[in-house]
Order: sequence, then C-alpha cells, then structure tokens
Amino acid sequence: MLFNSPIFLFVFLPIALGGFYLLGWLRRPNAALLFLLAACLAFYAYSSLFNFALFLVSVAVNFLFGYAVAHFRRSSRTWLIGGIALNLALIGYFKYTGLIISSIDQLFSASFVIPTIALPVGISFYTFEQISYLIETRQRKQAEPSLARYSLFVSFFPHLIAGPIIRPHQLLPQFSAPTFALFSWENFALGISFLLFGLFKKTIIADSMAAYATPVFASAASGGTPGFFNAWGAALAYTFQIYFDFSGYSDMAIGLGLMFGVVLPFNFNSPYKATSIIDFWRRWHITLSLFLRDYVYIPLGGNRSGPARRYVNVMLTMLIGGLWHGANWTFVAWGGLHGLLLLVNHAWRNLRGEREINVVGQWTARIATFLLVVIAWVFFRAESFDAASRVLNGMRGMHGWLHGPLLDPAPGLSEMLKAIGVSAEGDWLAGGLLLGGFVVALTIVWGLPNTQQFLLGEGRPKEARLAWRPTLGWAAALGLLFGVAFTYNVVAVNRVSEFIYFTF
Repeated sequence: MLFNSPIFLFVFLPIALGGFYLLGWLRRPNAALLFLLAACLAFYAYSSLFNFALFLVSVAVNFLFGYAVAHFRRSSRTWLIGGIALNLALIGYFKYTGLIISSIDQLFSASFVIPTIALPVGISFYTFEQISYLIETRQRKQAEPSLARYSLFVSFFPHLIAGPIIRPHQLLPQFSAPTFALFSWENFALGISFLLFGLFKKTIIADSMAAYATPVFASAASGGTPGFFNAWGAALAYTFQIYFDFSGYSDMAIGLGLMFGVVLPFNFNSPYKATSIIDFWRRWHITLSLFLRDYVYIPLGGNRSGPARRYVNVMLTMLIGGLWHGANWTFVAWGGLHGLLLLVNHAWRNLRGEREINVVGQWTARIATFLLVVIAWVFFRAESFDAASRVLNGMRGMHGWLHGPLLDPAPGLSEMLKAIGVSAEGDWLAGGLLLGGFVVALTIVWGLPNTQQFLLGEGRPKEARLAWRPTLGWAAALGLLFGVAFTYNVVAVNRVSEFIYFTF
C-alpha cells in the first residue's frame, strides 16, 4: 500500500487513526496498541499474503532468538550469531540468489537457469531492524517481554517499507509511555504538515523529474546513445528525482509517526548542501549510515588499526552498503565509487587538517560534491554497466550534443504537458521546461530550509514571516498543497507511482 495512494489516504489512514485514538480516549492503551498492531499487519498483508506469512515467521523467530540471547547467558553469543546468520540467510536468498547464480553463469558460461524470486516488500529494512534488536538485546542483557510490543516495533507501518531503520531503544519505550494513544493537536498538526509536504515533493517534483530521466536511461539500456544535453539532463533529472522521492517519503514517514504520537528519527538532512562526500553521508539516509557504521565499520576495526586498515574498512562498508540497495553489480560499483571518494576525502583532511573555509570555498566544495554525486547516481540508476557507460559517454560529449529523447519528448513529459493543456511538440519547449525544473529544484535544495527546519524552526527565528504555525491560514495553505498534489497524481497523470526505496 503506497503512502500516496487514495486507498491509503482516504480509507486505511482514517480508520487506523480513528480506532487508535478512540481506544486511547477510552483509556485502553493496551487495546490501542493491539489495534495499531492489527492495522500495521493489515497494511503489510495488503501487498502479498506470501510476504505477510514470511514477515510473521521472521518476527516470531527473531522474538524467540532475542529471548534466548537475553536469558541463556552462557550461550548468548552463539544465539546472537545464529540469529544474525538466519536473518542474513533470509535476505540473501530472496535478494541475491539470482545475482549469485547469474554471476557464476557469466563467469563460467554454464547456462544455468536463473530463478525469478520476488523480493518481499521491506525485507531489507525489517531484517536490519531485527538484527539491531538482537545486538541491543545482548548489549543490555534484556529482551522485550511483550510479543505485541516487539511486533509493533518491527511492523509500525510509517517505517516498515522503506525506513528509517529504527533501533529498539528509539521506539519500544514510546509504546509503553503514559502518553501513548493520547491525542495531541500539536503532534497531529505537525504530523499532517510533514505528510503533505512529503506528498507534494513526491508527486509534483520527483515524479515530474522521472518523466524525463526514465526514458533516457531506458533508451541507454536498449542500446541508445544519448547526446551531451540528453545525458546530463537525464542524470540531473534522476539526481533530483531520487532526492525529492526519498525526501518526500522521509517527510511522510515522520509525519505519519507524529500523527500517531510516535517520534521517528530524521533520515534526511539536505544532503545536496553537503560540502564533502563525508558530509553527504552524514545527511543522506542517516539511519542506514549509522547502522553501517555501528554494525559493519566498527566491528571490522574502524580506525583503531591505523590509516591503511581504516581505508580498507571504509571501502568494505561502502561496498556492503551499495549491495544492500539492490542485487545488481551497478549498486556495488556505486558503493565502491562513494567508498573511493570517501578515502580521498579522508586523506585530504588528514593532509590539510580541519580548517575554516570562506563562502566562496564552501560553494566551490558544495558544487564539486554535487557533481560527483550526480556522476555516481548514473551507476545507481542504470540497469547495467553498458547502459551506465552509454550515459557517461554521453555526458562526456562522445555522442554529440543533442541525440535521444529530448528530440522526441519523453512520453511521461508529453503526458504531463498535455495534462495542463500545453502542447509537447518542439524540442526547445521540452528542454526549456526541463531546464526550468532544474532551476527550481536547485533553488529548493540549495536555497531553502528543509522540511524539519521549516516546520520545527531549527536555525531560524520563530517570528519569521514564513515560519510554520498550527493556524487556520497554514491549514488552508497545506490543504491547497494537498489538492494540487492529489489532483496531479490521480486525476491529471492518472497513476500512483512507487517510491524508489520501496524496491530495496
């Protein structure tokens, strides 16, 4: 069930909120917890009954492993290793079996039959969360005694499908707090504001950028050779698509949590404002970065064994992070490229030391970091190394200036223009609109505060003219925002698109 779908917004969410807060109003917190758990399980079961059954087995088995880790002290390490191995085996089978067999087949020309195994929705996220639960259980020597609370920790739908990756200590205490299931106008107003900002980002900006990026990358995958402007247009379009798609999802996840009175950790903090690759990874998918740091980089040795070992550990961590995103060697290449950039970044800092840089230096570093991220996204988006090579060669000008979908506007772009009554015929109209979209997107990511800064007032005075407040005026403005997003998404374009991170 997609957060931007009518069935979620107008059926599931009102029922879940209504039942939850009705039981809270009746002072039945345990019943409210069970109702919310049932709603979360129904949310996940909507995708596939097989996925749902697999999810239930995973939750039950990890709950039992957590009990064993906490209570069988002498063998707790063995139980921990066994639980982690079981989780990794589960995700390995469903996510990487095809990649492993196809790689062996290509290496030895063995003509194996490549199995088609459907990836259960959200498995990458709920597997990592349950691994963190087992690790924290051993560290604290105490397991969650309630199967219901543990199940809600894993299945809480705002973070279930695409994060943030939650640690037990961040969520479980909130389910037993005295304020659980008690309605708060402040939380609800703030939550629905996050939700609507995220919906607007996803439907209006991200999906509009996808209308150009998708056909160009599809053309490259089928042997097309995009020209310089086409290739850079596609790379930039995807750069903004994934930014606003993931930023929009992250806002919606935070907002949905707040609407139920639950605070989730921020997972996105203006990553394109980063002035280095190190800074970028402190801002992009924050909870994944912290997970990889705490459970991969540090156990490998971190920076405790000298610079050379540190660089090896950084590279291994980024390769694993790339592979986590998808069963394709292009994701590993993306992670490896970021790992290489991180090594250069760390080496430069060690050589130069920590120094203050002026405004010109900051903007130079920001633009350079942004361009490196754009190039790396080509590997992330491309379906194969050959397709990535075609796009990158186009960005180098090896296929001419204009050659590809820009000369024949992408179907998605044509539909978008026709929906608002504009003819899509003419190369320069399509190109001009795309360029205008890039200018708007850059203005937003570089010049405006992000959603949490705007809604929570971080780093800006509360009396600022455009500061958000829970007032009727802002309610009307957000209602208009929702009307535009919903009309475009369902009426004009007549489709509900998946969030990019739902596929991981």
